[in-house]
Amino acid sequence: MAGAITHDRLSAAEGRQDGPLIVTEDADLLDDLLRLCAAAGARPEVHPGVPERGGGWDTAPLVLVGDDAARRVRGAARRRGVVLVGRDQDDSGVWQRAVEIGADHVLLLPDGEQWLVDRIADVAEGVGPPALTVGVIGGRGGAGSSTLACALAVTSARQGRRTLLVDADPLGGGLDVLLGGEAAEGLRWPAFAASRGRVGGGALEESLPALHALRVLSWDRGDSVTIAPEAVRAVLAAARRRGGVVVVDLPRRVDEGVAQVLAQVDLGLLVVPAELRAVAAAGRVASVVGMVLRDLRVAVRGPYASGLDDREVARLLGLPLMGEVPLESGLLAAQDRGTPPAGDGRGPLARFCSAFWERAAVAGGAP
Repeated sequence: MAGAITHDRLSAAEGRQDGPLIVTEDADLLDDLLRLCAAAGARPEVHPGVPERGGGWDTAPLVLVGDDAARRVRGAARRRGVVLVGRDQDDSGVWQRAVEIGADHVLLLPDGEQWLVDRIADVAEGVGPPALTVGVIGGRGGAGSSTLACALAVTSARQGRRTLLVDADPLGGGLDVLLGGEAAEGLRWPAFAASRGRVGGGALEESLPALHALRVLSWDRGDSVTIAPEAVRAVLAAARRRGGVVVVDLPRRVDEGVAQVLAQVDLGLLVVPAELRAVAAAGRVASVVGMVLRDLRVAVRGPYASGLDDREVARLLGLPLMGEVPLESGLLAAQDRGTPPAGDGRGPLARFCSAFWERAAVAGGAP
């Protein structure tokens, strides 16, 4: 396996932080703030004034003070992360009240709703390094990219990382099928077709099928094969905010939705069978994908045609060599028994994937 390690991605925080503290007696304002907390996937603590000792003023990651409560919190200890929330766009006195309570921000609803949802989501989910995101794409049809994507995800999960496997190819038949989980409970891509803005990472993770110690976002067997680019961007961004590892099985075409995925991929693996026609096809795929994805590398799969080896394939494509994906017999038979690719941790494919993640872990990033 070739390549140097350059990214710092694998040390993401695993835990969720507490939700914000809300201080208000304004029932209408409280309804709005509770609605925004729900949209961000956070559970707030609510008080009419500064809570008694141990009640959250000092420990809450974010404090939302209603304008009606500004006078009641004047004597509270100064701290960071206080937002004064009001409604009156014409009330210039709100800025003076914000200074008096030491607020970091003044937010006027409804204009600031999206900013506040994002801020609440940050503290609810924890702000840490995003997930190391690896995209796998076939240089030609039948290259084995879906098998490799599943094997990488299964190996990552087996080694104890939070792992999400994303099926970005609606015409691929569904990665949940490849993992033996087509009947598993959980949401598939069409359920997120209307997603816009910020999607809660925790809520996304909990809604997806759990298979082989990882979460899987796949396609169902319905007729829907397109998701709006805005929804694709929102869903993948939510997945990455959870940290750990995201593995994406990519199609060989690039439309607006796929471009949104590629823009968030840290490392792309182009799986290329070692034959001249496959290399020619892979060259066309690489030229298109490379316009969006900066770090694209070659994973070569044998058997080798005369005059070709893995280094020669990489040279012909003008891309860095990631390594040789080994051939492994018995994958279909293992799948029939309910064992996913690299699922038992043995065999050449499992060793390839283990070496990939070990190299990533050594330097805290992507090989």
